[in-house]
Amino acid sequence: MLRYPSLLRSLRQASKEAFNPQISSVITSASSSSFSGFAYGRAFSTASASVPAAAASFARLCELAQLYKQLSKAKLSALVVSTTAAGFVAGSGDHIEWTKLWWTYVGTTAAASSANALNQIYEVANDSMMKRTSRRPLPTGKMSMAHALAFAAVTGVGGVAILASQTNGLTAGLGAANIALYAAVYTPLKVISISNTWVGAVVGAIPPLMGWTAATGQLDPGAFVLSATLYLWQMPHFMALAWMCREDYARGGYSMLSRFDPTGRRTAACALRNCMYLLPVGMLAAALGVTTNAFAYESAFITGAMTVTAAAFYSSPTNAAARTLFRASLLHLPLFMAALLVHRVPHNQEHAAQWKVSLASPSSVFAASPVLRSPDRSHAAQGAMRTICVAPFPFLPVPTESVSWSSQAESSSDIRSVSESEASLKSGV
Repeated sequence: MLRYPSLLRSLRQASKEAFNPQISSVITSASSSSFSGFAYGRAFSTASASVPAAAASFARLCELAQLYKQLSKAKLSALVVSTTAAGFVAGSGDHIEWTKLWWTYVGTTAAASSANALNQIYEVANDSMMKRTSRRPLPTGKMSMAHALAFAAVTGVGGVAILASQTNGLTAGLGAANIALYAAVYTPLKVISISNTWVGAVVGAIPPLMGWTAATGQLDPGAFVLSATLYLWQMPHFMALAWMCREDYARGGYSMLSRFDPTGRRTAACALRNCMYLLPVGMLAAALGVTTNAFAYESAFITGAMTVTAAAFYSSPTNAAARTLFRASLLHLPLFMAALLVHRVPHNQEHAAQWKVSLASPSSVFAASPVLRSPDRSHAAQGAMRTICVAPFPFLPVPTESVSWSSQAESSSDIRSVSESEASLKSGV
């Protein structure tokens, strides 16, 4: 019985080291109850002694997970991964490779976490001066700089390695380039120029390309539909946020457009302008054969609703109007992506080849291509190009197909007859 005081002291000490107060109280109560159980034998007391240590370790792991979640900006990373997944599904054929999608998800999540961690390492002094970011792990001292840097290195290298081994080199290259662009260009630019928002929009537009290339191994015209959507969508989203947090951004020393726009008109005009640019993207998706025609109408309605809130923000640049636009943007993106995936047209290699030929448009390509021998495919490509020439690019010339299917067939038969004649002459000789 003389061993109990030292055991009780060790239990209480372990409970003090636990990070979660609720777990600490559980450990303390467990240590008290161990006194009554000690009389039943030394084995029971030994098992009880392991409870606080295990609970303390579990509490530490929970806290560490929360710190990693904040360091990687989990919500922002989730948005990035969702657009990557949408790009993968949009670029897939009739059958989606779920295993490859999973590895694309894991690799992109790790790469995004690395970029966000590097961003916070660079901005720790600025974040400490802002209300919105002052509770992050580095400003509060809950995590050391060396620890954060190690996390960024492991997730960055690991994410790119996963993308390279499980998808392809193009996707891995886009992932590595996006980490560099976010951490080495966009982040330092935030305190230098208001152009950082436009550079950041490019960073946000790359993940859908990664999803598409992971599925197809190449960049086709359809890959840029979601990419253009993400680029344009970020403007009303971040302009609304920048206006609501303009004082906080000024306190942190960040060069945002709203900081140099006392009336808010320039900020609101930028948001409204990009909403209007976003309106014809659905037509472009249908014209490129990425989606059915129904998506053109649905996307116009979804984007039109957000444009109305942007117009209200422009007419009255207030925090309330900016908040309405911000919330509308949060609804717009998932609805837009969901509609695109519902109306997607399965992508395949023949579809990609069709568009390469239709964009080139010389008739000799139609005659020489082994893929586009079918008149239906060539006419489909030509019809799609006519649609694009109408909207939203009226300046593009309509490709004309001077070589018809019948003329191609006649040419082929003539070539065969000449070859047969030559063969008969040689045999006769």
